[in-house]
Amino acid sequence: MTLQASAPRLVLASSSASRRAVLEGAGLTFSVAAPAVDEAEVKRSATAEGLAPDATALLLAELKAQRIARRDPEALVIGADQLLVCEGRRFDKPADLAQARAHLLALRGRPHSLPTAVVCLRGGRRVWHHLARPRLTMRAFSDAFLDAYVAAEGAALTTTVGAYRLEGPGAHLFAEVTGEHAAILGLPLLPLLEFLRQHGVLLG
Repeated sequence: MTLQASAPRLVLASSSASRRAVLEGAGLTFSVAAPAVDEAEVKRSATAEGLAPDATALLLAELKAQRIARRDPEALVIGADQLLVCEGRRFDKPADLAQARAHLLALRGRPHSLPTAVVCLRGGRRVWHHLARPRLTMRAFSDAFLDAYVAAEGAALTTTVGAYRLEGPGAHLFAEVTGEHAAILGLPLLPLLEFLRQHGVLLG
């Protein structure tokens, strides 16, 4: 017995391993397609236009889904994006370990938010969207801990916007976490599952 209907097909418009793992963990059947979106340029334009972080995350999620939906209009395409904002400053994925360490120093002892958007398209039309706002507070960890953490995680730190993996050793960085775990990983799962049930993709 399966919980998922045979149609429509689900496509995740993302190259994120953590988003893929979230859907796999929920037992969904889907394919993955990496969208060709210049995220850095979109973020620069959005910032120049004064677009709020929430709106920027939604814009990027929809652009990703649109790229894939054009090639596969019959599928239900899931696009997602996540930003990190700390005291008004927006952070991007660090380019290298030195930048990752600098990001963690800037976040140390402070709260930050993760505006996380998910958008679903079918037939080229947006049929649903959701925005989650997890909030995390890093503890005031020592420089010695930071050095050990960066050495232990290595290049993995450059794959996430916050230079941490909450599902891994990054959990040691935090004093408090508020929000759905899956949303922190980049995909608000529970609202998405509810939409898929309402849309007839999953059994209710």
